Amino acid sequence: MKNIRMIVSYDGTRYNGFQTQPSGNTIQDILESAIKVLTKEEIRIIGSGRTDAGVHARGQVLNFQTNSRIPAERWTLAINARLPEDIVVLRTDEVSAEFHSRHSAKRKTYQYTIDTNQFPDVFTRRYRVHHYAPLDVSAMRDVLAALVGEHDFTSFASPQSTQPSHIRTIYEAELVVGDGRLDIFVTGNGFLYNMVRIIAGTAIWVGEGKMEAKDIPAILASKDRTKAGPTAPPQGLTLLHVEYPE
Repeated sequence: MKNIRMIVSYDGTRYNGFQTQPSGNTIQDILESAIKVLTKEEIRIIGSGRTDAGVHARGQVLNFQTNSRIPAERWTLAINARLPEDIVVLRTDEVSAEFHSRHSAKRKTYQYTIDTNQFPDVFTRRYRVHHYAPLDVSAMRDVLAALVGEHDFTSFASPQSTQPSHIRTIYEAELVVGDGRLDIFVTGNGFLYNMVRIIAGTAIWVGEGKMEAKDIPAILASKDRTKAGPTAPPQGLTLLHVEYPE
């Protein structure tokens, strides 16, 4: 039995998220179907984390067990030939039996992109969220700085989160100003359901003057989802990469 790891990139626009669900049409469904066509096996893949409907990934990591004799280095071409054009396997390799894409992960980095042009760019609308009004970049950076460290992020998690603990560590959080865009980058040891989108929504509200960055510590301490900002739209969010000990 081999343990195969894949690095996958996808445009999540037309999918119902990564993880299999009753309504179907997920990234996991498509990948498992492609593997079944290739190997005739009923495979259950393990992703490094869930991405919501409409959320994208440049470096989603997954692994699965297989009895197939296909060499690890040949999986990439074989699977890509059976995938739609908005899902691409970038790399495959064989890893130890102990490797688990979710449990073995040490750091994950997400990017949230805001289009700050006067009018939205029609060609990037699937990957950026347009914001027509000026934003206070300095105040938004203060929000991100206040979230760095180990905290209980209940206030920044969906009430639907089923995790037994909401304590997470944010290692880095920064806002980069580009040409007609703002990019929020957040790196942590793990993220709760909707956590990065709520961080982005809160930063945007502070940038608009609807909240103040100095209130972030109190919002964290309250452990009350209603105290933080809104959940930002999904299309601006991309899972950039996942890091492992090796």
